[in-house]
Amino acid sequence: LGTSLTLVSNHWLMAWMGLEINTLAIIPMMTYPNNMRNTESAIKYFLMQATASMIIMFAIIYNAWMTNQWTLFQVSNEWATMFMTLALAMKLGLAPFHFWVPEVTQGIPLTSGMILLTWQKIAPTSILYQISPSLNMNLLILLAVSSTLLGGWGGLNQTHLRKILAYSSITHMGWMTVIVLINPSLTIMNLLIYIAATMAIFLCLNLTSTTKINALSNLWNKSAPMTITLMIILLSLGGLPPLTGFMPKWLILQELIIYNNITTAMLLAFSALLNLFFYMRIIYTSTLTMFPSNNSSKFQWFHSSPKPTSLIPSMTIISAMLLPLSPLVINL
Repeated sequence: LGTSLTLVSNHWLMAWMGLEINTLAIIPMMTYPNNMRNTESAIKYFLMQATASMIIMFAIIYNAWMTNQWTLFQVSNEWATMFMTLALAMKLGLAPFHFWVPEVTQGIPLTSGMILLTWQKIAPTSILYQISPSLNMNLLILLAVSSTLLGGWGGLNQTHLRKILAYSSITHMGWMTVIVLINPSLTIMNLLIYIAATMAIFLCLNLTSTTKINALSNLWNKSAPMTITLMIILLSLGGLPPLTGFMPKWLILQELIIYNNITTAMLLAFSALLNLFFYMRIIYTSTLTMFPSNNSSKFQWFHSSPKPTSLIPSMTIISAMLLPLSPLVINL
């Protein structure tokens, strides 16, 4: 309801109300089952989101005072635009406001983490999309490049899969932010592909009850098809052709080069290698190593595989097999 309210609103107060409903609705999900770790993560999330919401409210009131407009598309004041951009960066987890994302994601269950890193990004991104003509290009590039670099460096030394996916989210939010002023449609396309891939990864990890990299060494024994699916999705999320994840990165770099942002394009391309490195660590651990185990467990997946879910095949197709549609996207 909160996300839908933000998506359809034309008035700043209604859009802000949607963001608040969205924030408050996920907190009970984050605290279930109730333990100290979940509660601590929920408190951190609430404090960060409440701070961002107050900055958004200040920007809304200041813009209305200066322009006499409450319409979502009318953000013509420079200071109001800057505060709005920084507040949305806090909600999306862009650097340098990214510190809460890995900590909160690590402390909550996999299902809640999936919602936090996918659905919760839709409402702030929609506001960023709608006010994109008024945004400051230099500020967006600074936030985006910082996010891609820090997201890549932060995930290199992690052993917890939820933290790795959190740093991956920071990086992908940077890719979406850098192009929102030049070509907002690419932001939406990148968001949809990212949501499909991240949901598929979380569903695979949830079905196999895997939260650490060292636990992936037994994933092939538990379910070989799940391992292959995870490998394909991770390669797509890293941006390797001919998988779908290559398409948004390719188009974003192409648009940046057309608009003579060569340095930004180079930094984004180099930062993608950092993400690809820790994706390859996950793939290597889950597929290319066979740790000592007894003979009966080597073919455990053949006798008993986990219950399938209907979402994983569809999400895998969306996140890995849509590259042939790229000519259509380019023409649009």
